[in-house]
Amino acid sequence: QVQLVESGGGLVQAGGSLRLSCAASERTFRRDAMGWFRQTPGKEREFVAAISWSGGGTLYADSVKGRFTISSAFPKNTVYVQMDSLKPEDTAVYYCAAGPLLTTDDGRYNYWGQGTQVTVSS
Repeated sequence: QVQLVESGGGLVQAGGSLRLSCAASERTFRRDAMGWFRQTPGKEREFVAAISWSGGGTLYADSVKGRFTISSAFPKNTVYVQMDSLKPEDTAVYYCAAGPLLTTDDGRYNYWGQGTQVTVSS
């Protein structure tokens, strides 16, 4: 069973930065995609960003383009999302996910982390 462990969430003021990390337990995900999603109470889960291990391709939600940067460190099986210029509307629980295809569709991701809270104060 693949495990994904997120870290790096917290409380930050608007305009500040945070970096989230997601560590995968198995090297078999080398050829797969890793994504970040977020969710707030009463709303559907929302795509944030994703990266392909093999080709390094990336996808971003329009709401975070130019502010968030996703990257990967293969030897560590870890994916990061650097979040800059944070806004109060970025407040959510952020989830890491892994799947076979680089996509914005959360239904295509097979494994999920437990989530980490990000709170941006105004």
